[in-house]
Amino acid sequence: MTRNKSDRPIRNATERTLDALLLKGRVARLSYRLGGLGRVRVTRHAVALGPGQALPRPLRIGFASDFHAGPTTHPALYDDLRAAIERERPDVLLLGGDYVSFRADYIDALRGFLHGVGAPLGTYAAIGNHDIWNGRAPVEAALRAAGIEVLVNRSVALPAPFGAVSICGIDDPWTGKPSASAAFAGAEQAAVRVFMTHSPDGVLLLDGQESQRYDAGFAGHTHNGQIATPGGRPLFRPGGPGSREYNYGRYDIPGKGPLFVSCGVGCSGIPLRLNADPELLMCTLTAQDG
Repeated sequence: MTRNKSDRPIRNATERTLDALLLKGRVARLSYRLGGLGRVRVTRHAVALGPGQALPRPLRIGFASDFHAGPTTHPALYDDLRAAIERERPDVLLLGGDYVSFRADYIDALRGFLHGVGAPLGTYAAIGNHDIWNGRAPVEAALRAAGIEVLVNRSVALPAPFGAVSICGIDDPWTGKPSASAAFAGAEQAAVRVFMTHSPDGVLLLDGQESQRYDAGFAGHTHNGQIATPGGRPLFRPGGPGSREYNYGRYDIPGKGPLFVSCGVGCSGIPLRLNADPELLMCTLTAQDG
Protein backbone atom coordinates (compact mmCIF):
# COMPACT_ATOMS: atom_id res chain seq x y z
CA MET A 1 0.00 0.00 0.00
CA THR A 2 1.27 3.48 -0.86
CA ARG A 3 2.29 5.47 2.19
CA ASN A 4 2.96 9.14 2.77
CA LYS A 5 4.71 11.11 5.49
CA SER A 6 1.74 10.99 7.87
CA ASP A 7 1.96 7.18 7.86
CA ARG A 8 5.54 7.12 9.16
CA PRO A 9 5.98 9.63 12.02
CA ILE A 10 9.27 8.20 13.35
CA ARG A 11 11.01 8.23 9.98
CA ASN A 12 9.57 11.67 9.26
CA ALA A 13 10.95 13.05 12.51
CA THR A 14 14.35 11.47 11.84
CA GLU A 15 14.49 12.97 8.36
CA ARG A 16 13.56 16.43 9.66
CA THR A 17 16.41 16.17 12.16
CA LEU A 18 18.89 15.03 9.52
CA ASP A 19 17.72 17.76 7.18
CA ALA A 20 18.64 20.35 9.81
CA LEU A 21 21.92 18.72 10.87
CA LEU A 22 23.18 18.59 7.31
CA LEU A 23 23.11 22.41 7.08
CA LYS A 24 21.23 22.75 3.81
CA GLY A 25 23.76 20.66 1.92
CA ARG A 26 26.95 22.28 3.22
CA VAL A 27 28.08 19.00 4.79
CA ALA A 28 27.53 17.19 1.47
CA ARG A 29 29.46 19.90 -0.37
CA LEU A 30 32.45 19.41 1.92
CA SER A 31 32.18 15.65 1.60
CA TYR A 32 32.17 15.92 -2.20
CA ARG A 33 35.28 18.11 -2.17
CA LEU A 34 37.07 15.63 0.08
CA GLY A 35 36.05 12.65 -2.03
CA GLY A 36 33.55 11.38 0.52
CA LEU A 37 30.78 11.00 -2.06
CA GLY A 38 33.01 8.87 -4.27
CA ARG A 39 33.73 9.41 -7.94
CA VAL A 40 31.36 8.47 -10.75
CA ARG A 41 32.45 5.28 -12.48
CA VAL A 42 31.12 3.36 -15.46
CA THR A 43 30.57 -0.39 -15.26
CA ARG A 44 29.89 -2.40 -18.40
CA HIS A 45 27.85 -5.55 -18.96
CA ALA A 46 26.66 -7.49 -21.98
CA VAL A 47 23.70 -9.74 -22.74
CA ALA A 48 23.63 -12.11 -25.71
CA LEU A 49 20.05 -12.53 -26.91
CA GLY A 50 18.58 -15.83 -28.00
CA PRO A 51 17.52 -17.18 -31.39
CA GLY A 52 14.91 -15.11 -33.17
CA GLN A 53 15.68 -11.97 -31.19
CA ALA A 54 17.00 -9.88 -34.03
CA LEU A 55 18.25 -6.33 -33.56
CA PRO A 56 19.36 -3.91 -36.28
CA ARG A 57 22.56 -3.45 -34.26
CA PRO A 58 23.68 -3.87 -30.64
CA LEU A 59 21.51 -1.83 -28.25
CA ARG A 60 23.37 0.17 -25.59
CA ILE A 61 21.37 0.82 -22.43
CA GLY A 62 22.47 3.25 -19.73
CA PHE A 63 21.07 2.90 -16.20
CA ALA A 64 21.45 5.24 -13.23
CA SER A 65 19.49 5.21 -9.99
CA ASP A 66 19.15 6.62 -6.47
CA PHE A 67 19.95 10.29 -6.99
CA HIS A 68 18.68 11.44 -3.58
CA ALA A 69 18.57 15.15 -4.37
CA GLY A 70 18.65 17.10 -1.13
CA PRO A 71 21.14 17.81 1.65
CA THR A 72 22.76 14.34 1.46
CA THR A 73 24.02 14.72 -2.14
CA HIS A 74 26.00 17.60 -3.61
CA PRO A 75 24.59 18.60 -7.04
CA ALA A 76 28.05 18.56 -8.61
CA LEU A 77 27.73 14.78 -8.57
CA TYR A 78 24.93 15.08 -11.14
CA ASP A 79 27.19 17.11 -13.40
CA ASP A 80 29.78 14.33 -13.17
CA LEU A 81 27.13 11.76 -14.03
CA ARG A 82 25.88 13.79 -16.98
CA ALA A 83 29.43 14.04 -18.32
CA ALA A 84 29.76 10.25 -18.07
CA ILE A 85 26.49 9.75 -19.93
CA GLU A 86 27.59 12.14 -22.66
CA ARG A 87 30.84 10.22 -23.07
CA GLU A 88 29.11 6.82 -23.18
CA ARG A 89 26.26 7.92 -25.49
CA PRO A 90 23.72 5.19 -24.66
CA ASP A 91 20.90 4.50 -27.12
CA VAL A 92 18.43 4.30 -24.23
CA LEU A 93 18.69 5.85 -20.78
CA LEU A 94 16.89 4.31 -17.78
CA LEU A 95 16.51 6.08 -14.43
CA GLY A 96 15.77 3.83 -11.48
CA GLY A 97 14.03 6.02 -8.90
CA ASP A 98 14.69 7.73 -5.56
CA TYR A 99 15.17 11.15 -7.09
CA VAL A 100 14.78 12.96 -3.74
CA SER A 101 15.46 12.62 -0.04
CA PHE A 102 13.47 14.17 2.81
CA ARG A 103 11.28 16.51 0.71
CA ALA A 104 9.73 16.41 -2.74
CA ASP A 105 10.76 19.99 -3.53
CA TYR A 106 14.40 18.92 -3.47
CA ILE A 107 13.70 17.69 -7.00
CA ASP A 108 14.63 21.25 -8.02
CA ALA A 109 18.30 20.36 -7.48
CA LEU A 110 17.95 17.63 -10.09
CA ARG A 111 16.08 19.59 -12.78
CA GLY A 112 19.23 20.69 -14.61
CA PHE A 113 20.38 17.10 -14.87
CA LEU A 114 16.97 15.82 -15.98
CA HIS A 115 16.69 18.44 -18.72
CA GLY A 116 20.33 18.06 -19.74
CA VAL A 117 20.50 14.31 -20.36
CA GLY A 118 18.83 12.16 -22.94
CA ALA A 119 19.27 9.36 -25.41
CA PRO A 120 18.25 8.93 -29.06
CA LEU A 121 15.66 6.24 -28.24
CA GLY A 122 14.35 7.99 -25.15
CA THR A 123 14.74 8.28 -21.38
CA TYR A 124 12.51 6.17 -19.13
CA ALA A 125 12.02 6.37 -15.36
CA ALA A 126 10.91 4.19 -12.48
CA ILE A 127 9.71 5.57 -9.14
CA GLY A 128 11.37 4.74 -5.80
CA ASN A 129 10.31 4.49 -2.19
CA HIS A 130 11.75 7.90 -1.21
CA ASP A 131 9.80 9.53 -4.03
CA ILE A 132 6.58 7.98 -2.77
CA TRP A 133 7.29 8.76 0.88
CA ASN A 134 7.93 12.42 0.11
CA GLY A 135 5.25 13.01 -2.53
CA ARG A 136 5.48 11.28 -5.88
CA ALA A 137 3.28 13.74 -7.79
CA PRO A 138 5.84 16.62 -7.92
CA VAL A 139 8.63 14.16 -8.71
CA GLU A 140 6.73 12.56 -11.58
CA ALA A 141 5.72 16.00 -12.87
CA ALA A 142 9.38 17.08 -12.95
CA LEU A 143 10.34 13.95 -14.87
CA ARG A 144 7.61 14.44 -17.45
CA ALA A 145 8.46 18.14 -17.80
CA ALA A 146 11.95 17.05 -18.81
CA GLY A 147 10.52 14.79 -21.52
CA ILE A 148 11.13 11.59 -19.56
CA GLU A 149 8.64 8.73 -19.87
CA VAL A 150 7.52 7.52 -16.43
CA LEU A 151 6.84 3.80 -16.40
CA VAL A 152 4.62 2.83 -13.49
CA ASN A 153 3.08 -0.59 -14.15
CA ARG A 154 3.23 -0.20 -17.89
CA SER A 155 5.39 -0.87 -20.91
CA VAL A 156 6.39 1.10 -23.98
CA ALA A 157 7.98 0.00 -27.25
CA LEU A 158 11.13 1.78 -28.37
CA PRO A 159 11.06 3.91 -31.52
CA ALA A 160 12.15 2.49 -34.89
CA PRO A 161 14.31 0.71 -35.74
CA PHE A 162 14.11 -0.91 -32.28
CA GLY A 163 10.33 -1.31 -32.17
CA ALA A 164 10.75 -4.99 -31.24
CA VAL A 165 12.16 -3.91 -27.84
CA SER A 166 9.79 -3.00 -25.00
CA ILE A 167 10.72 -1.33 -21.71
CA CYS A 168 8.54 -2.65 -18.86
CA GLY A 169 8.44 -0.71 -15.58
CA ILE A 170 6.84 -1.70 -12.28
CA ASP A 171 5.88 0.53 -9.35
CA ASP A 172 8.03 0.40 -6.22
CA PRO A 173 7.56 -3.07 -4.71
CA TRP A 174 7.17 -1.95 -1.08
CA THR A 175 5.70 1.55 -0.98
CA GLY A 176 3.88 1.67 -4.31
CA LYS A 177 1.15 -0.41 -5.88
CA PRO A 178 3.12 -2.78 -8.10
CA SER A 179 1.44 -4.90 -10.75
CA ALA A 180 3.64 -7.26 -12.73
CA SER A 181 0.86 -8.14 -15.15
CA ALA A 182 0.21 -4.47 -15.91
CA ALA A 183 3.94 -3.77 -16.26
CA PHE A 184 4.23 -6.39 -19.01
CA ALA A 185 0.84 -5.76 -20.61
CA GLY A 186 1.28 -4.76 -24.22
CA ALA A 187 4.74 -6.31 -24.39
CA GLU A 188 3.60 -9.91 -24.87
CA GLN A 189 4.63 -9.92 -28.54
CA ALA A 190 7.87 -7.99 -28.05
CA ALA A 191 10.91 -9.93 -29.22
CA VAL A 192 13.02 -8.30 -26.49
CA ARG A 193 11.82 -7.15 -23.07
CA VAL A 194 13.73 -4.91 -20.66
CA PHE A 195 12.46 -4.84 -17.06
CA MET A 196 12.96 -1.91 -14.70
CA THR A 197 12.20 -1.87 -10.97
CA HIS A 198 13.48 0.46 -8.28
CA SER A 199 14.11 -2.35 -5.81
CA PRO A 200 15.42 -5.82 -6.67
CA ASP A 201 12.37 -7.12 -4.80
CA GLY A 202 10.43 -6.33 -7.97
CA VAL A 203 11.69 -9.54 -9.56
CA LEU A 204 10.00 -11.54 -6.79
CA LEU A 205 6.64 -10.25 -8.01
CA LEU A 206 7.09 -11.85 -11.45
CA ASP A 207 5.24 -15.13 -11.83
CA GLY A 208 7.98 -16.92 -13.75
CA GLN A 209 5.80 -17.42 -16.80
CA GLU A 210 7.09 -16.65 -20.28
CA SER A 211 4.83 -13.59 -20.46
CA GLN A 212 6.83 -12.00 -17.60
CA ARG A 213 10.28 -13.12 -18.61
CA TYR A 214 12.74 -10.36 -19.48
CA ASP A 215 16.02 -10.26 -21.37
CA ALA A 216 17.69 -7.66 -19.14
CA GLY A 217 16.45 -6.30 -15.81
CA PHE A 218 17.66 -3.24 -13.93
CA ALA A 219 17.28 -2.22 -10.28
CA GLY A 220 18.84 0.12 -7.74
CA HIS A 221 17.82 0.85 -4.14
CA THR A 222 20.59 -1.03 -2.33
CA HIS A 223 23.51 1.42 -2.88
CA ASN A 224 25.68 -1.68 -2.26
CA GLY A 225 25.32 -0.62 1.35
CA GLN A 226 26.71 2.84 0.54
CA ILE A 227 29.55 1.91 2.92
CA ALA A 228 31.37 -1.29 2.02
CA THR A 229 34.61 -3.08 2.79
CA PRO A 230 37.55 -2.62 0.40
CA GLY A 231 36.47 -5.90 -1.19
CA GLY A 232 33.01 -4.48 -1.89
CA ARG A 233 31.06 -6.26 0.82
CA PRO A 234 28.28 -3.96 2.07
CA LEU A 235 28.17 -3.14 5.76
CA PHE A 236 24.46 -2.37 5.54
CA ARG A 237 21.72 -4.10 3.59
CA PRO A 238 18.18 -2.78 3.06
CA GLY A 239 15.14 -4.75 4.09
CA GLY A 240 13.38 -7.08 1.70
CA PRO A 241 14.47 -10.57 0.61
CA GLY A 242 15.22 -9.49 -2.95
CA SER A 243 17.36 -6.55 -1.86
CA ARG A 244 19.33 -8.71 0.54
CA GLU A 245 19.92 -11.49 -1.97
CA TYR A 246 20.48 -9.30 -5.04
CA ASN A 247 22.53 -6.55 -3.48
CA TYR A 248 24.89 -5.46 -6.25
CA GLY A 249 26.06 -6.68 -9.64
CA ARG A 250 24.70 -9.23 -12.10
CA TYR A 251 22.37 -12.06 -11.10
CA ASP A 252 21.10 -14.62 -13.59
CA ILE A 253 17.71 -15.57 -12.14
CA PRO A 254 16.33 -18.87 -13.44
CA GLY A 255 13.08 -18.52 -15.33
CA LYS A 256 13.23 -14.72 -15.30
CA GLY A 257 16.45 -13.34 -16.74
CA PRO A 258 19.66 -11.46 -15.86
CA LEU A 259 19.19 -8.72 -13.27
CA PHE A 260 21.69 -5.87 -12.95
CA VAL A 261 21.66 -4.07 -9.59
CA SER A 262 23.32 -0.67 -9.55
CA CYS A 263 25.32 0.96 -6.77
CA GLY A 264 23.29 4.12 -7.31
CA VAL A 265 24.48 7.71 -7.51
CA GLY A 266 23.55 9.82 -4.49
CA CYS A 267 23.51 9.29 -0.75
CA SER A 268 20.70 8.34 1.58
CA GLY A 269 20.80 9.32 5.25
CA ILE A 270 24.36 10.62 5.40
CA PRO A 271 26.56 12.23 2.72
CA LEU A 272 29.16 9.49 2.61
CA ARG A 273 30.12 6.64 0.28
CA LEU A 274 33.01 4.30 1.00
CA ASN A 275 34.03 1.59 -1.48
CA ALA A 276 30.65 2.05 -3.18
CA ASP A 277 31.26 4.72 -5.79
CA PRO A 278 28.42 6.37 -7.75
CA GLU A 279 27.73 4.37 -10.87
CA LEU A 280 26.55 4.64 -14.43
CA LEU A 281 25.75 1.11 -15.54
CA MET A 282 26.05 0.37 -19.25
CA CYS A 283 24.59 -2.80 -20.73
CA THR A 284 24.81 -3.86 -24.38
CA LEU A 285 22.21 -6.23 -25.84
CA THR A 286 23.54 -8.16 -28.81
CA ALA A 287 21.71 -10.47 -31.19
CA GLN A 288 23.33 -13.77 -32.11
CA ASP A 289 24.10 -12.47 -35.57
CA GLY A 290 25.16 -9.08 -34.19
